[in-house]
Amino acid sequence: MTQDRQPTHFRSEGDINTTPARQAWKEAIEDATTQNLLQRDSQVFLHQAMSTPCLDSLESADGIYLQDSAGKRYMDFHGNNVHQLGYGHPHVIQRVQQQMAKLPFSPRRFTHAIAIECAEKLTQICGGELNRVLFAPGGTSAIGMALKLARHVTGNYKVVSLWDSFHGASLDAIAVGGEACFRQGMGPLMAGVERIPPPISYRGAFPSTDDSDVHYADYLEYVIEKEGGVGAFIAEAVRNTDVQVPSKAYWQRVREICDKHNVLLIIDDIPNGMGRSGEWFTHQAYGIEPDILCIGKGFGGGLVPIAAMITKDKFNTATDISMGHYTHEKSPIGCAAALATMEVIEQEGLLAKVKADSQFMREKLSAMQAKYPVIGDVRGIGLLWGVELVTNQQTKQRAFDEAETVLYQCLNNGLSFKVSQGNVIQLSPPLIISRQQLNDALAIFEQAIADVCHQYHYL
Repeated sequence: MTQDRQPTHFRSEGDINTTPARQAWKEAIEDATTQNLLQRDSQVFLHQAMSTPCLDSLESADGIYLQDSAGKRYMDFHGNNVHQLGYGHPHVIQRVQQQMAKLPFSPRRFTHAIAIECAEKLTQICGGELNRVLFAPGGTSAIGMALKLARHVTGNYKVVSLWDSFHGASLDAIAVGGEACFRQGMGPLMAGVERIPPPISYRGAFPSTDDSDVHYADYLEYVIEKEGGVGAFIAEAVRNTDVQVPSKAYWQRVREICDKHNVLLIIDDIPNGMGRSGEWFTHQAYGIEPDILCIGKGFGGGLVPIAAMITKDKFNTATDISMGHYTHEKSPIGCAAALATMEVIEQEGLLAKVKADSQFMREKLSAMQAKYPVIGDVRGIGLLWGVELVTNQQTKQRAFDEAETVLYQCLNNGLSFKVSQGNVIQLSPPLIISRQQLNDALAIFEQAIADVCHQYHYL
């Protein structure tokens, strides 16, 4: 397929809820309960891009499955990245129920055993010098705390981040984030943010090799030296949404640059932490340690919102500043869920399982890439994979319509996932998924890829 086609509407992250395909999906819903719930939802919630109006209504969730109001089940390969343990893991539920019965809430001036145990366990799995913790009610809040701590420690307010990055939707988070759609129309934001190109290989500026992206680290040093006053560099170790997986050489060079210029390295592992990479935290796959680590989403076991900022003892110097001061800072219920999550990952050997699943995914998706010309690139780590669809493998033009067609066919056949950048299929199943379930999901996906190749005359 060589015909050039431009997108007919704005493409970005997440669901696009204004396309003809979404409208056709909505009109095809026959279940009266679902129609009623979607209508009531649309009437009472403030509409916003990428979520409301909604796609479907859910009745229950269990393991890797979501079940809608009409009884249809979806294998959830999206989960907003909270579903590392799937849904309703019995150990997490039991721990939370026990905590609710004993100590459901703790005012901020008090501590309690479950918070201390959770923090101690968290520093244990972090290892190295990451041994000081602050909990928060959500990942965006953890990012805000990290930015404040970096200013306090360094005395510098400037921050370097990556274009196309996402670090949350609050004003401070979109200020350092690199997705323009979140900043559009928002007016002045936090001053002192500089953005550099992300390390990419498939669409990169340098010939693709195992460490071709290391040159992107030079942008960081250039900005630090030219700007002055830079206190922090913030990035995901692996970009979650469209699955950009840097080389080890890139991250080791970044660590070297930050050390050289006394810039704090903040790693945002909110979507990928808790084992998605096959390591507890994604940076561990690169042999580096950040100065500040932010986690969230899956930390609460898909049950309770909780996040954390972890840093080094030498930065424990902000006793006169409230970094977070959140009402639910040491939530007993959140800490119980988080501690249970860490216990499950250990007890079920999920890190080793994810590494084995990663090789399986690589082999299956690479075989599809060799077979179907609509697949331009396959990239991933652990149980996080991106399949980039293109209209032409030489020009790499993004296949927007094809990606949307694949999405809705898979939804019809019981597989839910995210489309990023308009053309990247992101596959991030629960870590507890069985090999048979992985096979079943990839069969649904491959059939959709094969059908779209015939529909758009690739074969």
